[in-house]
Order: sequence, then C-alpha cells, then structure tokens
Amino acid sequence: MSTVNPRRWWALVVLAAAQFMVIMDTSIIGVALPEMQKDLGFSQGELQWVFNAYVIAFGGLLLLGGRLSDLLGARKVFTAGWAVLIAGSIVAAAAQAAWVEVVGRAVQGTGGALIAPSAMTLLMMLFGHDPKELGKAMALYGAAAPAGGTAGVFLGGFFTQWLSWPWVFIIYIPIGAATLAATKLLPAVGARRGAVDVLGAVTVTAGLALAVFAVVRAPGAGWGSAQTIAELVGAAALLTLFLVVQKTVREPLMPLGIWRVPRLGSANLAMALLGAAWIPMWYFLNLYLQQVLGYGAFASGAALLPMTGLLMVFMTAITARLLARLGAKPLIGGGLLVLALGLLWLSAVQPTGTFVVDVLPASLVAALGMSLAYIPAMMAAMSNAPQEQAGLASGIVNTTYQVGSALGLAALTALATSQGADQLGNLPALTDGFSAAFLSAAVIAAVGGLVTLFAMRTDKPTATRQSPHTVDEQIGV
Repeated sequence: MSTVNPRRWWALVVLAAAQFMVIMDTSIIGVALPEMQKDLGFSQGELQWVFNAYVIAFGGLLLLGGRLSDLLGARKVFTAGWAVLIAGSIVAAAAQAAWVEVVGRAVQGTGGALIAPSAMTLLMMLFGHDPKELGKAMALYGAAAPAGGTAGVFLGGFFTQWLSWPWVFIIYIPIGAATLAATKLLPAVGARRGAVDVLGAVTVTAGLALAVFAVVRAPGAGWGSAQTIAELVGAAALLTLFLVVQKTVREPLMPLGIWRVPRLGSANLAMALLGAAWIPMWYFLNLYLQQVLGYGAFASGAALLPMTGLLMVFMTAITARLLARLGAKPLIGGGLLVLALGLLWLSAVQPTGTFVVDVLPASLVAALGMSLAYIPAMMAAMSNAPQEQAGLASGIVNTTYQVGSALGLAALTALATSQGADQLGNLPALTDGFSAAFLSAAVIAAVGGLVTLFAMRTDKPTATRQSPHTVDEQIGV
C-alpha cells in the first residue's frame, strides 16, 4: 500500500509554479518583440523565430520528454528540465545577435518539453491515491496555466518598458534556481528499463523545423522555386520517416495504434487549427498595438490583460461546467466559430484606430472562443483513450497544438509580409498586412469549427451525466 506524501501540498506549489512559468514563457515574449527586433536586427519576417524556436523545440520534444520521464524518473527529468530552461534563459538574455536569441529560445523550449510531462506524472503520483484530493490538486495546477499567460503579458510589458527586454528572460533564472532548490519536496522514482526512440524524436522535430523554415523563406525565394520545393519535400520526407520509425521500432514515441481511439483524430485536428488561428492573432495583435497604434511595451501588455483575464475566468470556472452539460463537440465547434468571429472583427483594424474600438471588443470575443474550445478539445482527445495510453494521448494533443501554432504563424507571417507588414513606419501598409493575417486566421478557425461540428463523433451519453466536479477532475481545471 502506497504511503501518502505528507509534503504533497507543498510539492504541488512547486509543480504549479512550473506550469505557471512554462505557459508564461509563451506570453511574456509578445510584448517585448518590437524592442528585440530593434536591438538584434530581426527583419519583420524573421521576428517570428523568437516565438517559433521555442514552440518547435517544445512541441517536437514533448513526447520524448514524457518517455524520458517514464524511464529515468519524473523528478530527475523535471530537475534536468529546469536546468536546461535556466541555461536557455541565460543565452537568450545575453544575446547580442538574432541567431543567438533563436538558439536560446530553442534551448528554453527543450527545457519546457522536459518539465511539462514530468510535472504531470509527479502530480498523479502525489495525489492519485484520493480522487477528491486529485480534483483539488488538478484545479490548482490547471489554474496556473491561464494565470501564467496573464502574468506574462503584464510582466513582459513592465520589464520591457521600465527595465529592458532581456529581463523577460532574466526572471527565469532566480525562479528556476528556487525551483531546483525545492525539488527535494517531490517524490523520487527509480529508473526502469526501456528504450528511448531518439531517431523518432530527431526526425519529427527536424521535419517540423524544416517545414516552418520553408514557409518562412518562401515569400522571398518564391513558392514555386526549387529551394522552397526542396525544403518542403525534405520536411515531408523527415515526417514520413518518423511514421516509418514509429511503425518499426519496438518502443516508439507514438505507437500508431493510438489513432484508433475514437475522436482522437478529430480533436487533434481541431487543436491544430485552434493553435494556427490563436497564436498568430496574439502575435500580430502585439505588433499592431505597438507598431501602428504607437503603444509602449507596458501599455501594450496592459491592453491585453482584459483578454487574458477573460481566458482565466472562463477556463477555470465556466468551461468545465459547460462541458459537463453540453459535451465537447458543441463547445469545440462553437468556440472555434466564436474565435473566427472575433478574428473577422479584428481584420477591420484601421491605421488610425483606437484600442477601445478596434481591439478591445474583438479581442474579448476571440478570447471567449478560445476559452470555450481549448479544454473541451483536450478532453475529447483524452477521454476515450485507455488508462495506460492517457498520457500518450495528452502528449499528442499538446504536440499537435504546438505544431499548428508554429506552422500557422509561419504561413500567416508570410502572408502578412506579402501584404505590407514588413514596411515599418508605413501605417497603412502595416495595417493591411496585419488585417490580412487576422482575416486568414478567421478562415482557419471557421474551417476548424465547421469540421468539428460535422465530423466529430458526439460525446457518449454518460459524459452528459457527469457532475461538473467530475469533469473538473478529468480535465485538470
């Protein structure tokens, strides 16, 4: 019989802090981008690599992080992840050239890919003995994600405006050191035998990176150029090799049989399109506020707080209860369509616009759509998986979201650049480029919503009879 860890609630603080920081890392950057662009010499098209380098490493290595956590012990991998994240933060903060900044961000993403799955494993080890305690722990852990997103927006603006942009990375160093010191609160688990699918991890990450690289360079090289075609073919070859490896190795990162789980495929498609619409919106909205409306970094971060606050409230207090009553399918499909409506509204931004008219109402509508769709899509991907494959299903859907985010941002940045978003100082041209990106993101979200409503299986009847508390426990909010 397992012994209840008497320090489990203190350990939860450490794990929630990790979740908070990993999510904050994706939001704290946005407000600092224009200042980083000026200091490091990024072009308008290259600037997205500050975000995509993190996302590609994080998304491409999540499954490997989960596998290493199983084999080496979750606490060891969690600790190693923080050490890697601190190292990447030091490189990113000290960068004096654009390529060094991108390397630092990729190292940060690698650390995040080790932290996220090991933290979830540790959480289950600490609280799996009692469903009620597990529900409370998951609620606190889940609330750390939107809280991290909200804090990132505010702190990114504060540091960039009143200190300097390197502080958005420096902040991770003392927090990471404190977390490393507190890892003794976490349960230790011995290593077990098993193989690590290194080739699978390398091929999927390299394939994704090459695909994004090809899309980023395509506007300059030409979509039909030999260079672009070769890069896209190479990316397709690497991703195909990944599938071959998963089919042939004894212990793959992603056993292909998992895709027979009902609704896993449709939920992952919804998550990919959700990421491809939401992350470009976040990225270009920051640029519009600063490069067109003339907001400073702090004011830009403050302008995004209503949107992130709405996300936090809905994700932690409302969406789970709606999920218990309505099921996942209508919330995912409806949420994506609401997101599309908000993005369509944003596409009407003007060079002489204002925050109250052009940004606030549309961003709140978009945030409402995101908050309705995200958790139900996660739940739909995991709910029908066998217990022994629930972690794998969770890792796949998180990876899919990151992949969709990276490819969506690359494609829409290429589109925005072709429409004038690279003409700094030319407010009408910048606005035309950003508007084109918002409109295209709206189309992506609308397609995701319609495909979900028409193609996803309806929830099992038992799902509608679950209490809100039960659903809260399952989805971790």
